[in-house]
Amino acid sequence: MIPKVSLPKARKMITLEVRRRESLTPGFASLTLAGPALQDLVVAGGDQTVRLFFPREGQTALRMPTASNEAWMAQVLLMPKSVRPYVRNMTIRRARPAEDEVDIEFALHGDSPMSSWVRRVRPGDRAGIFDMGTTYRPPEQAQWQLLVGDETALPAVLAILDQAPPSLTAEVYLEVATRADVRDVVSPPGVRIHWFSRDDAADDRPGAVVLAAVRRAAMPPGRVYAWVAGESRLATSVRRHLVDDRGVPKPDISFAGYWRHGWSAPG
Repeated sequence: MIPKVSLPKARKMITLEVRRRESLTPGFASLTLAGPALQDLVVAGGDQTVRLFFPREGQTALRMPTASNEAWMAQVLLMPKSVRPYVRNMTIRRARPAEDEVDIEFALHGDSPMSSWVRRVRPGDRAGIFDMGTTYRPPEQAQWQLLVGDETALPAVLAILDQAPPSLTAEVYLEVATRADVRDVVSPPGVRIHWFSRDDAADDRPGAVVLAAVRRAAMPPGRVYAWVAGESRLATSVRRHLVDDRGVPKPDISFAGYWRHGWSAPG
């Protein structure tokens, strides 16, 4: 099932430049993108997703599509590879409209095109974004929330917690590659964060450790809203477990498979 998405009412292709790069942990880095064009971004909060456009290695400039609608994809695919940018889905970690800045955090995986770009990028280099909306939309009737993700969903979960009301009650299950990627997180007093790493895991497939933890967990009573994201099998397996084994209604679950283990993003 395609995750329910709240699309922005208006959006534009936005070209920015890198203002800062920061290493957060061995497996994570943050880029601050900036520019006056951010005035065209409607900050929605939560897990606000954008398409991130960045140049391939060897390209001297960023060529952005011009269509501010779904026709952008056809434009990109019709570009010769010599000028075609890479495109990836990312979450806005923080937005500072008054400063014309957004932060985007990256889970670094080997020598993938995106990880390689993040490691070599310098202040002043160009990147572009296009707003793709949000999937985190808890109903008012929910008595508590369940947030589950692997490292690729960590920036979205942290952004959700940054903006959570003080009254939020939630169980948060997060998996990262190594213990060194675990962070201190400030959250409302009713939020419990459970960290897991793949350091000593018998099954080191991303998402397997946190999936097993969710399956064996004792959950609070009451109506739950669940938000699950990360590797495709993790997202679908948690949803199936919640529906089949715990009786959670499908409309009370938002889930998104950000990526698929063993498969490279097209481009």
